Amino acid sequence: MKKLLIVVDMQTDFVTGALGTKEAQAIVPAVVAKIKDAKDAGADVMFTLDTHEDNYLETQEGKHLPVPHCIKNTEGWMLVPEIRPLAEGCTMVEKPTFGSTRLAHLIGRAWYDEVELIGLCTDICVISNAMILKASVPETPISVDASCCAGVTPESHVNALSAMKMCQISITE
Repeated sequence: MKKLLIVVDMQTDFVTGALGTKEAQAIVPAVVAKIKDAKDAGADVMFTLDTHEDNYLETQEGKHLPVPHCIKNTEGWMLVPEIRPLAEGCTMVEKPTFGSTRLAHLIGRAWYDEVELIGLCTDICVISNAMILKASVPETPISVDASCCAGVTPESHVNALSAMKMCQISITE
């Protein structure tokens, strides 16, 4: 079985920076453990990076969320310190918006038997990428570990998990 773990946007700005939350901070140890377990089991691990430029506030997203974050090559753009060493040698996928069609392309070419997503934010980037993947590789089992995710709010986290479950994405704890 060829398995893939996708770690979505575990970046400083989403954990302790401009858009950080206590819920995001709380999942860091579980995410670290999940990455280590995946690597120990021989699974591939990919990371996504929310990536914006200096003109972020001029973009459509910036007009709707006027909080500069994940500006490329800043500390806020980088993975949280606890995860950085675990990302060495892994594929990094920069994405300028919520979901990544490039990620779907990489997965479609690699023929994974199973894909699991973890990370931030459940209700924006995790759900966007999970839905894109489910549409791109509909016969590949896609799952999300809810214990390794956090949303903008606890309520929106639960809503996103429910929406993904309705679209045949398995939710685990």
